[in-house]
Amino acid sequence: AQKSYDALFPFFQKWSLPQRDETEPNKLVSRCPDGEAERKLEVPFRGHITGGLQPGKKVILVGVVDPSPDRFYIALTCGRGSREPPPNVALELCVRFKDRQILRRACMSGSWGEVEKAVPFFPFIKDQPFKVEIRCEHGRFQAFVDGQQLFSFQHRVLPLSHVDTLWIKGSLKITKLA
Repeated sequence: AQKSYDALFPFFQKWSLPQRDETEPNKLVSRCPDGEAERKLEVPFRGHITGGLQPGKKVILVGVVDPSPDRFYIALTCGRGSREPPPNVALELCVRFKDRQILRRACMSGSWGEVEKAVPFFPFIKDQPFKVEIRCEHGRFQAFVDGQQLFSFQHRVLPLSHVDTLWIKGSLKITKLA
């Protein structure tokens, strides 16, 4: 029996991000590359990708898996915008710990595509640090974890310059974004 997309990817079912009280401890803050503003690296995270994606650009996430993880998500979308979820998601990555799967899919004009599951290994370990690098290349995204290639994902949402938002949610702590 094939599970529904919503069962596999509940990330966009409850799209709204809770706001944290400014007095809440343990907030992670990082300087933006331009040094002008600070970003709060709390989960759930939503941030702008300046200029959108293009071949040669990459997104780097350094984090730590929670001690008792369930799943976490990384999504590259078109717009932070008024419609939630956005109608175009270039890549939604779901890391599931119970069955040690890494699922990927895209959404074009509000319609979700097929789920891709195949990976050569499962690199995430509870309570351990990791580094995810998603490289934007001509025709595809290449994903690496701790320097090892994990998967390739063909571009479905174009133009790439419209892919301008990074979403992160789930059982992880973010220590650095670039």
